Amino acid sequence: MEVTVYGRKESRAFRVLWMLEELGLAYEYHPSKPHSEELVRIHPKGKIPVAIIDSVVIADSTAILTYLAETNDSFTFQTGTKEKAKQDGLTFMILDELETCVWNAAKHSFVLPLEKRIKTLKPTLKWEFSKALEYISHNLDLGNYLMGTTMTIPDFLLTHCLDWAIAAKFDTFPDTISTYHARMIQRPSYQKVVNI
Repeated sequence: MEVTVYGRKESRAFRVLWMLEELGLAYEYHPSKPHSEELVRIHPKGKIPVAIIDSVVIADSTAILTYLAETNDSFTFQTGTKEKAKQDGLTFMILDELETCVWNAAKHSFVLPLEKRIKTLKPTLKWEFSKALEYISHNLDLGNYLMGTTMTIPDFLLTHCLDWAIAAKFDTFPDTISTYHARMIQRPSYQKVVNI
């Protein structure tokens, strides 16, 4: 499998690089900025990350993670199983209820043009984020991974959203979430991406 990843590791590209390291796959990395000429030539939307895998261009970090997991038979349950349905439910909940909050906080802090930012939005986003974390903390056993003893795509997403939350000062986590996050970021593959 030939893999090239475009996008700064401070973005959602981190998740992709992390999974590649976990899988032990060789890859080429280009720390491209959004909408750079290099990136727009590859994918006209210019958003990061983008991966080229065996000559196929794949945009969106979750789509890339899903493709990598499925083609390597790792970090995912088999399609058509109840476990996969539960995994997908967690994936979509994290994207809808956690990532949306931290991404909107970023957009209204430094991404959007100044005149488009809503400065009073952040407290509401922080409240929404904390409510979603409370649900995860009270309804999932975080002694291992979100899906029990198997690390799956939602673990990559949740850990990265928690990273973003700390940067956005959404960092008042339930103890179980803090313990889970501290354990996940000590994984050797995670630390390897940090140090790229």
